[in-house]
Amino acid sequence: MTTLGDLPRQTVARGDQLRRIFLKSGLLAVTLLPLIAHPSDIKNAPLRLRIVGGLAGANQFPRQEEPFWQKTLPALSRGQITTEIVPFDKAGIRTHEMLRLMQLGVVPFGTMLMGGILSADPELAALDLAGMNPNMAALRRSVAAFRPHLEQTMRERHGIEVLAIYAYPAQVTFCSRSFTGLADLAGRRVRISNPSQADLIRPFGAVPIQSEFSAVVSGMRSGNVDCAITGAMSGNAIGLQEVASHLHTSATTWGLSVFGANLGAWTALPPDMKSLIKTELPKLEAAIWADSERQTDEGVACNTGRGSCLTGKTGLMKEVQTNAVDESKLRISFRDSVLPAWVQRCGNTCVPVWNRLLAPVTGIRAETQATRP
Repeated sequence: MTTLGDLPRQTVARGDQLRRIFLKSGLLAVTLLPLIAHPSDIKNAPLRLRIVGGLAGANQFPRQEEPFWQKTLPALSRGQITTEIVPFDKAGIRTHEMLRLMQLGVVPFGTMLMGGILSADPELAALDLAGMNPNMAALRRSVAAFRPHLEQTMRERHGIEVLAIYAYPAQVTFCSRSFTGLADLAGRRVRISNPSQADLIRPFGAVPIQSEFSAVVSGMRSGNVDCAITGAMSGNAIGLQEVASHLHTSATTWGLSVFGANLGAWTALPPDMKSLIKTELPKLEAAIWADSERQTDEGVACNTGRGSCLTGKTGLMKEVQTNAVDESKLRISFRDSVLPAWVQRCGNTCVPVWNRLLAPVTGIRAETQATRP
C-alpha cells in the first residue's frame, strides 16, 4: 500500500487543500450522527456517508448514482444510512487526482475514471486501453478476466476496497468538419481524455490535446480542437452535436470507472451496513452497464437525428460508420502503438500480467520492451 510518505509533495499539498475545501463544504468523510447521548445507544445512530460520484455532465450521475445513494440505499437501510453525493468534477477534483486523494482518505468513498489511473498505476489501467474493446461484449469479457486482479491490487497496493466497476457509453469521435474515416484524422487536433487515446490516434497523424470533459464544447467552439473523443450520449448532453458535424461511431474506450472506499473508512463501517452496500452495489453496477449500452445506441441516434432519441437532444450530425479498413487499422494501432506504450509506462513486469489475464480475451500478446536509457 502506498503511504503518505511515498506520495509526491505536491499531491500531499493538494490533498490538504481539498481536505480544507471539503471540510468547509461538508463533503468530507464518514461520520456517525449520534442522535442519542448515551454511549450505549451510539450503535443505533444513523450512519452518514459522503460520496464523490462520477461526471456531472454525464447521464450516469443523475439517472443512476445520485438516486441510488440519496434514495434507494437510505430506504433499504430503513433510515440507518443517510448520504450526500457530489460529482467529482463539481467537487474541484481533477481526474488524475482521485486515486491519491482516496489513498490519503481525503475522499473516503469515490469514483475513479480508469483513464485517470493510467499515470499513477498503469497496470490497473490496462482494462480500458484505447482500441482494446471495440464493443460491449469484448468489454464484458475483459472486465471479467481482469477484475479479481484489479480488486486485489487496489486493496493491497493502494488501500482501496473496490465496490463496483462502472462503464460510460462508448467513447466515440466528434469532428467539426467533413470526416470519412480514420485517415482523415491526419493533422487534426483531437481532444483526448487520457494518454492511451493519444497512443491510438497518433499513428493516424492526429495531434492529441488532453483536456477535461467540461472543456470539450468550448475547445471545439473556439477551434482549439477539431475533433473530440468522448461518450456518444454524454457528448450530446453537453451540446457537442451543436458544434460538431460528423460522428465516427467506432468505440475507442468506454470510460470505465472504479467506485471504491478508502480501506480505513470501509473497515470502520458496521458489518450489517457493509453487507447491505455489498449486496446493493452490484445491482447499481448492472443498471449502469445496461444503461450505458442503451445510451451508446441512443447517443448515435440523438446526435444524427436518425432513430429513437428519448432522453437527448436531436442533432443533424453525419454518422461515419467504421469499416473493415478502419477496424484493421485500429487493431494494428493497438498492437503496435497502444500496447507497447502501456508496457513502457508500466514496465516489463506487467507483461506477464497482460499475457496471463488479457491476451486470452483480446488475442494480442504483449512483448517485452527495451529499457529506456
